[in-house]
Amino acid sequence: MTPEQLHDLARDLNRRQEPYALITVVRAVAPTSAYLGAQAIVLPDGTLHGWIGGGCAKDVVIGAARQAIINGTPKLVRISNDQLQADSDVEQHSMSCASNGTIELFIQPYGPQSAICVLGDTPAADEARFLAERLRIRLVDSPDLAPIVLVATQGQGDEDALERALLSPADHVLMIASRKKADRLREIMRTRGVSAERLNCLVAPVGPDAGAKTPQEIAMVAIVGVMAYQRGRAELPASVQKFINPVCGMAIDIATAKHVETFNGVDYYFCCDGCLTTFRQDPAKYALSAPPRWR
Repeated sequence: MTPEQLHDLARDLNRRQEPYALITVVRAVAPTSAYLGAQAIVLPDGTLHGWIGGGCAKDVVIGAARQAIINGTPKLVRISNDQLQADSDVEQHSMSCASNGTIELFIQPYGPQSAICVLGDTPAADEARFLAERLRIRLVDSPDLAPIVLVATQGQGDEDALERALLSPADHVLMIASRKKADRLREIMRTRGVSAERLNCLVAPVGPDAGAKTPQEIAMVAIVGVMAYQRGRAELPASVQKFINPVCGMAIDIATAKHVETFNGVDYYFCCDGCLTTFRQDPAKYALSAPPRWR
């Protein structure tokens, strides 16, 4: 099966919402018929499409892939008889072939738990869907079917799309928007009856601050944010993030901070009038002695 055929199979499985695991050879030490970058797809019934080495590794890989599909957790697998240092994050198996050799594989399961829904008819939304397909992230049409929703409306139906996402059971609602715009939309959502608990699911801006400008760049940053949430690597949403008041040291919920003051391009949050007044008298003192801290 060619890489293009494998990609087409993954896209078809995503469209049909059928679980599978993508296996990639990340290390191959001769003698072995596997090669670096070789890929295969394993289905829940154990059917293997593609190539990740001969029969010596096939049964082990299929078993590990089926378990990964059940657990929904990616894993690294090493098949070798060499006395290598044990790694806590690598699943070790013996090589059954007499010729020995070493193969290391990365197994990434895909299923309903890895699905995302992209809302929007903008260029950035289209690019995000394209990147998701290339990364074999399952795309679904309804926010009710995905644990993560990416709102990429960018001024075209923002309020309705965001309300739809927040009223869905999605665990995380990520939005391509500035913090200022997101705060305004939060207020609008409150007037529409969206609960504070659901508003805490909203994350905006999404992804790292990379200075993205074009739709392609914006979508790439957003998909990085999606992957961070899928893999448990994301920071707290801004709505529940705590900022350490540089004057009194109190942890401030930035969503409910009484005051915010910008100095040298950095936002500082305060709990009371007194702290704000003290900061304004000599902002450089507090900016230098107590750089911005988060909790």
